[in-house]
Amino acid sequence: MNRELLLHDWLVAGIALAAGAAAGLLLRALMRWLGRHAERTRWRGDDVIVDALRTIAPGAALIAGAAVAATTLPLTARVEGFVNQTLTAVLILIATLSAARVIAGLVQSVAGARTGVAGSASIFVNITRVVVLVMGVLVALETMGVSIAPLVTALGVGGLAVALALQDTLANLFAGVHILASKTVQPGDYIRLSSGEEGYVVDINWRNTVVRNLSNNLVIIPNGRLARTNMTNFTQPEQQLSISVQVGVGYESDLEHVERVTLDVVDSVMADINGAVPDHEGAVRFHTFADSRINFTVILGVGEFSDQYRIKHEFIKRLHQRFRAEGISIPAPTRTVAVHRDEFQTAPSAPVPHQRDAPPSLLSDGGR
Repeated sequence: MNRELLLHDWLVAGIALAAGAAAGLLLRALMRWLGRHAERTRWRGDDVIVDALRTIAPGAALIAGAAVAATTLPLTARVEGFVNQTLTAVLILIATLSAARVIAGLVQSVAGARTGVAGSASIFVNITRVVVLVMGVLVALETMGVSIAPLVTALGVGGLAVALALQDTLANLFAGVHILASKTVQPGDYIRLSSGEEGYVVDINWRNTVVRNLSNNLVIIPNGRLARTNMTNFTQPEQQLSISVQVGVGYESDLEHVERVTLDVVDSVMADINGAVPDHEGAVRFHTFADSRINFTVILGVGEFSDQYRIKHEFIKRLHQRFRAEGISIPAPTRTVAVHRDEFQTAPSAPVPHQRDAPPSLLSDGGR
């Protein structure tokens, strides 16, 4: 300390701190006003930026006031340097947290816009956030005078040991990155694994893939298993798909009439039912002479995988009603069995010897 602290020094330092706090409050109110206006825009990035500035702007104003207050006090060079380093490190940490929030939010916004769903894959968001935080902490330590070279070396050696201990976790991590980078599966897709699990992909994080099935239950699948198994993606390359319904009519039916009636029903279902494809051209394909009827397949168009159940339901109801009105029969499975009996000439059977009745005297003891 070059000289003694005076009341004037304390007043100036207090005024500087108060000015920094007041500026922080004003900036917070300004960020809140900007946030309300940002919510009215379609782009989600401005919401993320304003939300991050709500933290860094008041904190930076308060740190600036503390720095000005420190310069007004008669501190020694060592103490002043320590205070400056500490304030700079705190400012770097606040800026790092805000930058991590902004970058993670922008990555999530871009991923959501690219996949077209509300929830995006959190694996990219988490990796981005961790990288930004690690870099900010290293810069803050370097500002405080801590050499980060030994720390980086220790982290490299320790990271090798951790990698050996966490082989499954790292395998799932890189499998998730590979799945998203190759665009084979994205959040919002409807998938079905060869083992039977199926549903909408909700999220792909650093360890597993979360799938929501049609029963609204969550199925957790490790990324490594998802990358190795056979899988059907019902959303790519197009979300619209075709489904088939099996129908049969009696042999006495006019097949041309059956085809016209069926196509009329298909057109009505495609035009009226939510989830159908209005411009879909229906198709009827006769293919089998069965035991009691002629079978054919009807091709319907649906907007996405889960719409097929509602469309099949409505199509079968309307087709059954229309067939009854047109007199077209849908016979139940029957089978006619013809039995032929062969008559064989058999020899007359030998007469059974007649058994004579025993004398009464042998049948009863009454004569004795």
